[in-house]
Amino acid sequence: MSTITSEIQALGEDFRGELVHPGEPSYDELRKVWNGSIDRRPGLIARCTGVADIRAALAFARRTGGPVAVRGGGHSFPGHSTCDGGILLDLAPLKGIRVDPVRRTARAQAGVLLGELDRETQAFGLAAPSGIVTHTGVAGLTLGGGIGWLMRKYGLSIDNLLSVDLVTAEGELVTASEDVNADLFWGIRGGGGNFGIVTEFEFQLHPVGPIVYAGPIMWPMEQSPELLRFYRDWITDIPDELTTAVIHRWIPALPAIPAEFHGRPVVVVVACYAGAVEDGEQVIAPLKAFAPPLLDLCLPKPFVAHQAMFDPSFPHGWWYYMRSCDVAELSDDVVDIAAARGLAISSPLTSYPIFHLGGAISRVPADSMAFGDRSSGHTFNFVGATTGQDGFAAEREWVRDSWRAIEPHQVGAYVNFLTDEGEDRIRSAYGASTYDRLKDLKRKYDPGNLFQLNQNIPPH
Repeated sequence: MSTITSEIQALGEDFRGELVHPGEPSYDELRKVWNGSIDRRPGLIARCTGVADIRAALAFARRTGGPVAVRGGGHSFPGHSTCDGGILLDLAPLKGIRVDPVRRTARAQAGVLLGELDRETQAFGLAAPSGIVTHTGVAGLTLGGGIGWLMRKYGLSIDNLLSVDLVTAEGELVTASEDVNADLFWGIRGGGGNFGIVTEFEFQLHPVGPIVYAGPIMWPMEQSPELLRFYRDWITDIPDELTTAVIHRWIPALPAIPAEFHGRPVVVVVACYAGAVEDGEQVIAPLKAFAPPLLDLCLPKPFVAHQAMFDPSFPHGWWYYMRSCDVAELSDDVVDIAAARGLAISSPLTSYPIFHLGGAISRVPADSMAFGDRSSGHTFNFVGATTGQDGFAAEREWVRDSWRAIEPHQVGAYVNFLTDEGEDRIRSAYGASTYDRLKDLKRKYDPGNLFQLNQNIPPH
């Protein structure tokens, strides 16, 4: 009997979840991640049902020395939530959610998706700031920062994180908060999965909805330069309750959109007002008056419906490639680049949002957690997409051309939007002093770099 076989047998004796091997009927389905361009084959998939399973799987990984991948929702753009060979710890079975409507808190396990958390919190008219696609995992999104539709009013996901339970590389279960293991709590808020496997998150909740004034307003793509200049001036005086993003794309063929608009190139402002509906209508009125919209779907709707708006545009299995950066402001040069890159889109699936930052995000002290620079004005995220391999090279080149055009104006980056771009890029995203502090923390909690399938901060 080989050593690896005996180790797998030993793991099976300690493991309550499911161990899936290559060749088994469910293997090919379970090894898939959201980005269809990632095609990797783990040596073993360990579907964990609790902390004991995670500890047993990590012990197996330490003994066998293979790579360790950790998957929550599996949305990592560069495919860090899977591996070739080694072991994939699949946390999808960890679905526990507990809402305390009195304290306005929620506890969510590591396999919870954003839409699942929204469903439970909105039952009490509450929400935790999270992302923009509901089948994204809470874990990965939060550990990298967590931008979304509530961020200008209530901050990033990490700004609302109260505590975590985490399994270290040595298999120790620890709690981290402002009062317990504060150094670790500082690091995991922005430092990703470098320091251990978070098994449970505790969030502060806020009153939101259940009805919000939100949705997309669309104009013909040719109006992008004028719209962006108007938008740049308009957002200087909007309240924190309003979060917006400008998107260049072709109108998708969705049931909610009349067929005559499908495939039209448009520039879109998507808005979400985290306050009274009537106030949101008044605040957004000047934008709607900029010029007659081609299509106006910004209106009162359930918050959960708005949260799920982008789901059809980013389904599982499509091929995705992206590059991203932050800019300080929408200068005339940046506006011209943004408009030109929109007009260069040649695929009905490719798009790019420009997220408006500021508000509550910028008021969190820069050294209070490991997240990068909070002074940026906007985040660009160029996303090329196809249904499969056909045409993917062309969309990837559009992304690279777009990145090269905007790169001279970059002032930072959102770590969750990075691909495999090297240590210098990661250091730049955090800033030198934060990065050095993260390396010290890595040496303390994961000196052997067991957790390296992430935006890795090597200990040495």
